[in-house]
Amino acid sequence: MKSLATYMRDPDIADEPLPLREVHAARLKIQDETKNMTQEERAGNTAKQAQKIIEQYGLKVKRPESVFTQ
Repeated sequence: MKSLATYMRDPDIADEPLPLREVHAARLKIQDETKNMTQEERAGNTAKQAQKIIEQYGLKVKRPESVFTQ
């Protein structure tokens, strides 16, 4: 898996200001990591990442019922 630094050197975003280049690099990395996933895999991956952030920062989040339990 490529590092974020690798994406930061992408010639397509090289002329952008640094903050925008960071956003584009993160987007490209996520796109590469998820391009061969099914919708269900992407949803599960996103939920897993969100749960990690919720636990890391001790956030209290109201959750709607999952669309996958219907």
